[in-house]
Amino acid sequence: MAHYSYNKNADMKRRLLIGLCFLLLGCATDARLNSPQASKEAKGESYKLQEIFEQYFEAYLALFPTFATSIGDQRYDDQLGITISEEHRAKQRNLYTSSLGKLANVRRDQLEAFDALNYAAFERMLRQRLEGLTFSQQLLPLRQLSSLPVEFPIMGAGKGEQPFKTVKDYDNFLGRVADFQVWADTAISNARKGIERGIVQPRVVIERTLPQLDAMIVSDPKQSLFFQPILQMPSTFSDADKSRLTVVYTQAIEQQIVPTYRKLSVFAKDEYLPKTRVTVGMSDLPGGNLWYDYLVRNQTTTYLTPEEIFQLGMDEIQRIQKEMERIRIEHGFQGTLTEFSRYLAKKAPPGYATREDLVQGYEAIRKKVIAQLPKLFRRLPKAAFEIRTIEEFRERSAPSQYWSATPDGSRPGIFYVNAAGIGKNALRQASESLFLHEAVPGHHFQISLQREQQSLPRFRRFASYTAFVEGWALYAESLGPELGVYTEPNQYFSRLNSELFRAVRLVVDVGLHRKGWNRERALKFLMETTMNGESTAALEIDRYIAWPGQALAYKIGQLKISAIRAKAEKALGTKFDIRAFHDVLLKDGALPLDLLEAKMNTWIESQAH
Repeated sequence: MAHYSYNKNADMKRRLLIGLCFLLLGCATDARLNSPQASKEAKGESYKLQEIFEQYFEAYLALFPTFATSIGDQRYDDQLGITISEEHRAKQRNLYTSSLGKLANVRRDQLEAFDALNYAAFERMLRQRLEGLTFSQQLLPLRQLSSLPVEFPIMGAGKGEQPFKTVKDYDNFLGRVADFQVWADTAISNARKGIERGIVQPRVVIERTLPQLDAMIVSDPKQSLFFQPILQMPSTFSDADKSRLTVVYTQAIEQQIVPTYRKLSVFAKDEYLPKTRVTVGMSDLPGGNLWYDYLVRNQTTTYLTPEEIFQLGMDEIQRIQKEMERIRIEHGFQGTLTEFSRYLAKKAPPGYATREDLVQGYEAIRKKVIAQLPKLFRRLPKAAFEIRTIEEFRERSAPSQYWSATPDGSRPGIFYVNAAGIGKNALRQASESLFLHEAVPGHHFQISLQREQQSLPRFRRFASYTAFVEGWALYAESLGPELGVYTEPNQYFSRLNSELFRAVRLVVDVGLHRKGWNRERALKFLMETTMNGESTAALEIDRYIAWPGQALAYKIGQLKISAIRAKAEKALGTKFDIRAFHDVLLKDGALPLDLLEAKMNTWIESQAH
């Protein structure tokens, strides 16, 4: 197991943060605070704190209406929120600043453990978001993933977060269509400002984005993804409503949606693409090094430097490859790891040739894993999830992924599988490690449990720290043997390659954005190290180029969770209960890694006595 390595300054920050959290978490055991007067004061401060949390979250939902929709709050379903506008950014800044001001009036020394943790997480989140607003992400509105033009068709097709159950739902979405036009105009204006300031996307990012924009430009409205809700209108709608909605949606596609995508495409192709840069790293942007440092801290919730993360990646690559070599030798295979991987794949059961069969392959994994979950967990989520293939218009640029369920069960979670090229180039295996990561006990399991935890304040109930969320999902992949999977050699070797892939990300992301690597060098390193083909490797490299820092969170989060488990096993010995460990780890939802570590250290101490 590779260990974290910190420079002196970063280590001091880390120790201060963890020491502070220990102090906060230890409040409930202080004799002074156990007196009746202290209890009364703690309740008063707790009430004040909850009011601040609720006021903040209500304002946040109004500012980010699509987020509200994603968690099942339907009040703002007719609004999009032009989050890239200067006006909106000013409102965000005001919300975060005013909330910090209110927080300063809470006597944190009077808080009990649960509220102390909430206080620490809330303050951290606000300061982090304020820092994020000092950078100019709004000037880079177009990219091939995690951007509105790419996600809006999913919403509009009735396959995502936008509800299409009532006539009002249908009318609501038309409000978002109108807002999308405003967003597009704002995006174009922002991108032009970016050109003037030298803040532009790498050329490959726009080349990946253009086909997605062009896919929405259709001559026949009925061929548009945005017409899908009309084809799937509930039978309970009156004939008059069906007729009216068909007309207005046809008009919206012809007069608003298609022209807006055409405008974006023409701008991106004719005006923006010639101004894009041949370089790919954040370091090549004005202030790019500071910007990337922020993204690293934001995504990993640590004070690891990019250079330390790079070395951590190299160490992990060596460790995982050593395990791969052990398996190769165990099988008596004489060739290289790449040749061994092909050998195992050839011996594996045949894959699937159609999207429908691939989904059924994943359903078989679901059945096997769910039966074993009680071995490792006491609490299981109530939310259901569906397994679907990614829509064809975005499958060339989007990896397999998970979309969260609503807490009230009105919308299930969705495990999206990338099936690009299935039946044309080769048969496709259903990956057990991918299922564990995206579905259970990975994303669906963890996020659903968090959202079902009503005792958490809403800013935490619906929080998402990438290092925790993705770190848990990667850790979940390691639980396969205990969940009855990886019995077939190719599946286990693929799981190791999956982990290796995440280790390589530490090297490649830092290489691209701090060390001056070009796309070709990063692509070559990834292909040679992970045994992935060029198309898969290119998709990933272009993702890291478009979304700096995000790929770092997986391995760093997994290493921290694994280290916490190892510490608990060593400290507790025969007292260690894996189900209790997992339940405590997950019960408070996603947290920054240092706050998570402090919380778990307190739990380990309590179990040891």
